Amino acid sequence: MRSGVIAQKVGMTRVFTEAGEHVPVTVLKIDQCQVVAHRTADRDGYVALQVGVGKAKVKNVSKAERGRFAVAKVEPKKKLAEFRVTEDALIPVGAEITADHFIPGQFVDVTGTTTGKGFAGGMKRWNFGGLRATHGVSISHRSIGSTGGRQDPGKTFKNKKMPGHLGVERVTTQNLRVVRTDPERGLILVEGAVPGVAGGWIQIRDAVKRKLPADVPLPGKFRENGASAPAAEAAPAEENA
Repeated sequence: MRSGVIAQKVGMTRVFTEAGEHVPVTVLKIDQCQVVAHRTADRDGYVALQVGVGKAKVKNVSKAERGRFAVAKVEPKKKLAEFRVTEDALIPVGAEITADHFIPGQFVDVTGTTTGKGFAGGMKRWNFGGLRATHGVSISHRSIGSTGGRQDPGKTFKNKKMPGHLGVERVTTQNLRVVRTDPERGLILVEGAVPGVAGGWIQIRDAVKRKLPADVPLPGKFRENGASAPAAEAAPAEENA
C-alpha cells in the first residue's frame, strides 16, 4: 500500500483523445509535497507517512511545530496529512513526491471538502419534491410538508431530513481515472469532478476498489532533498520494486 499526496484543486478543463473525443478533467497541482515524518509500528502502533504541502509563514507556525519541521529539515508546511502505508512503501523523510507518483490510466480515490452553501431548504438539500403547485397550496410550495404524526408517533424522529446547513463536508470520490500527469509543473489531471472549490486541498491515493497497475512505481516517485535542490538539477526519481 503506497502513500498518497496532497494537491490543490486548480479547476476543470477538458482534453482530447486521439479519436477526437473530449474528456472532462479536473486539474490538481502538487506544490512541494514532502514527507515530514514517519509513523512506525514500534513507536506509534501503526505505519504511516506524514506528508506536508505548501509553504506556510513562519509566524503562523507554533514553536513546537517549527521544531518538528527543523528535525525533518523541511520548510514549514501549510497543510499536513497522514497516509497509511506498508513498511516496504516508506519514503525517506524530506523527499519530495512528484506528480508521476501516479501513472495515466490508473484509478485513484480523491478526498476533499465540499463547497459550503449555507442554510438550505429541503428541496435543495435533500432533493425533496415540494408541495403541489395548486389545489389549496399557497406560499409554502417549497416546504417539506409534515415532519411527524399527530397522536402517532407524536414526535419528529431523530435524523429526519429537514432544512439545515449544506456543504463543508469531507467527501471521497472513488475510482477516478488519471488521464495525464505533468511532473515538471506538478500537475495531475483526473477524469471527472472532484469535491471542493478551486484552491481547496485535495488528498489523492490509490483506489482501494481497483487493482494497482503492474508498472506503477514502488514505493513511489520522489526526489531526494527536494527542498534545497531545484527540480531541474535534482537526482533522477528512485524506483524500488
